[in-house]
Amino acid sequence: MELQNKKVLVIGAGISGFAAAKISKKLGADVTLSDAKVESDLKYNFDELRELGINLSFGKQTENLLDGVDLVIVSPAVPLRIPILQAALNKKISVISEVELAFNLAKSPICAVTGTNGKTTTVTLLGLLLESQFDNVGVGGNIGVALSEVALEVGAGGIIAAEISSYQMEATNNFKPHISAILNVTPDHLKRHGTMEVYQAMKEKIFAQETADDFLVLNYDDKKVRGMKDRAGCKVFYFSRKKNLDEGAFIRDGKLIIKRNGKTYELCTIDELGIKGGHNVENALAASMTAFLAGVTAENICKVLKSFQGVEHRIEFVREIDGVKYYNDSKATNTDSAIKALETFDGHINLIAGGDDKLTDLTEFLQLVNQRVDNLILVGDAAKRFKTDAIKNGFDAAKIFDAGYSMEKAIDIAKNISSPPQIVLLSPACASFDMYDNFEERGKDFKRIVMEMI
Repeated sequence: MELQNKKVLVIGAGISGFAAAKISKKLGADVTLSDAKVESDLKYNFDELRELGINLSFGKQTENLLDGVDLVIVSPAVPLRIPILQAALNKKISVISEVELAFNLAKSPICAVTGTNGKTTTVTLLGLLLESQFDNVGVGGNIGVALSEVALEVGAGGIIAAEISSYQMEATNNFKPHISAILNVTPDHLKRHGTMEVYQAMKEKIFAQETADDFLVLNYDDKKVRGMKDRAGCKVFYFSRKKNLDEGAFIRDGKLIIKRNGKTYELCTIDELGIKGGHNVENALAASMTAFLAGVTAENICKVLKSFQGVEHRIEFVREIDGVKYYNDSKATNTDSAIKALETFDGHINLIAGGDDKLTDLTEFLQLVNQRVDNLILVGDAAKRFKTDAIKNGFDAAKIFDAGYSMEKAIDIAKNISSPPQIVLLSPACASFDMYDNFEERGKDFKRIVMEMI
């Protein structure tokens, strides 16, 4: 990508914005990083950018920011509908996402994974699977490391595993992974995208540019995802936890199987998987099929599947106190993800839920809460709606506790009411932004408090 002597405007501070600004500067561009917040409200140190000669603009974003600009790079947290980006589009200035910048810079093939739930676990596992076969592997995207930085670091002769969100796809036009995978599509991020149709369309952009030389891995068990094959211009393979497939990855007699070109490859049994739960079987199938298409042997896949223990903040065991086990599932930022956590246990759950409410329907989630949860401890902005809907769905009001905006209070309530065989599970079914900067910060706070308990 040629940026020498170009004028680049980066919209949105943060991991992606910082990376885009630094890389553009390194490639010879005149760079301005702009954020709508004032600098004092941003929890970042901008000294490095200033030392690199990057221009910084904070606060109100007026159209004069676009004077002479050749390219706008937008961070995923920033929606295309904001005025400065609409003005750029009206002026016919190219507007791209940081992941499209990464694709333009990449000299190695990208294996990209998206979906409502399971992305981080699947991509982390995929990275390990690729490392078992290739010497030069990068992992980045919506996983805490900017994909553009990874693309530059890997260079040529390697391979990249990328976690891709719907936010990141909004401002892409030419993003083209060699292998893409879509895990599932359930209601989420409707505040940003407006409708499920738009949300799904953002997911489908991940394979929109793929051709006959590329691959798409789809979840056969999700009807919305299964039907995406009709809109794909590449080779499509399914994975399924419920159906034996003629080709693809599936379960047979308790074993993970891959079939391709008439050959059958046995991997390992479900019991041998290092990650537990039906949703993790699906994640393992998706990662295995993607890795296999990338060239990883069945033998290497099997070894990694047995050793991989999962990721932080996803049904993560923290500690046992007086016979009660505490689990951190802070990454459950929507009801579908929380449902998967509840399904992992046999019941007797004291659940800590709530946070920044996404206003999605709670019916299916609360029906499962009725079946598996002994006590419901609520926090954050969503507490009132969650309590009202829980009672409407038949949950005993006497077993609902309000901890306000305090994780310490929530855990203290849980400790006082829990006894074996109950477990304490933080699985919020909400975003974290009413109390924390992100779900990682929420999960770390939960773990800190639990570990400090006497």
